[in-house]
Amino acid sequence: MSANPEAGGHIRVLIVDDSAFMRTALSRMIASEPDLEVVATAGCASDALEKIAAVDPDVITLDVAMPGLDGLGTLRCIMNEFPRPVIMVSATTEKDAESTFSALSAGAFDYVPKQMSPASLEIAHIRADLIAKIRAAAHANETASANPWCRKSSKASREDSSVSAGAAVAAIGVSTGGPKALEEILPRLPADLPVPVLIVQHMPAGFTGPFAQRLNHLSRIEVREAVSRESLRRGVAYIAPAGVHMRVVKRLSDGKPIISLEPRPQDAPHIPSVDVMMKSVAEVFLNRSVGVIMTGMGSDGAEGMTAIFRQGGYTIGQDQDSCAVYGMPRVCAELGILSRVVPLSQIPMQIVNATRRRRRA
Repeated sequence: MSANPEAGGHIRVLIVDDSAFMRTALSRMIASEPDLEVVATAGCASDALEKIAAVDPDVITLDVAMPGLDGLGTLRCIMNEFPRPVIMVSATTEKDAESTFSALSAGAFDYVPKQMSPASLEIAHIRADLIAKIRAAAHANETASANPWCRKSSKASREDSSVSAGAAVAAIGVSTGGPKALEEILPRLPADLPVPVLIVQHMPAGFTGPFAQRLNHLSRIEVREAVSRESLRRGVAYIAPAGVHMRVVKRLSDGKPIISLEPRPQDAPHIPSVDVMMKSVAEVFLNRSVGVIMTGMGSDGAEGMTAIFRQGGYTIGQDQDSCAVYGMPRVCAELGILSRVVPLSQIPMQIVNATRRRRRA
């Protein structure tokens, strides 16, 4: 790639979409940013591959549904011939959601949903998400040495000195890069996992149901989209539905933990929110909580992980080298609230080990 975004140069973007309207709309919003440059557009797979060879873009936006060779097939060609960050632009139908998850597994960096008809002027609502993900994609290959905190955990000995009880729940927060990361770790959890798992993955409406089904097919534990008022069961992972917050509350009749889904607070930066979910977990499960913060932009989860840490729970952060975007875990590492900082591949073992600890006399 010819540009050097890490050195402050323009991020050069190729737009691939069979819709002329979409190519124009995406071009305008990307070109309006001073650090971004649209170097070419393409309307089909063959044109896209020719343009990549000719202009060498830093980041590619790629439509999921295209005539001829579709987005998934085009992505595979790109990853084989010209590997670089690709952001899928997807509709929110169930079919497109499934294709998007397949694209992420095949190497796409992330996706942006377009909840509109091809001729709609409402595409502007995806602008902030698209711009942020293009920038994150361009900088995804920054080396770990650029961030000296990436391997630090100021509370690294806390696993042995402070955790006093076997975990009763695991709470996972994740965003950009999360679908691929969850596809790696959930299948590694054993079928007899003795705790429930609560997951907030920032995801638009229409995606969480198909995503839960996909993970359920891949995993030995049961994975499902959460339903309000259902009891927590060991060996089940609950994905927070898009558009509502997922909390754990105690049932009035017997005090047992159940799931509560509601849209408030509506002013939260993300709905569902990792912070909202994790703070409820800390309140109900106290020091028997495991908090896991994984790849993603921003700081959602910092307050929730802090709450779990202060209750004496066990907190795990994904390390920089295995993150698509080292944002959410970085904030927690800088706060000094992580019991362990580990590669993505070690997170399942950390969760399982936490469930085996027993209360000390």
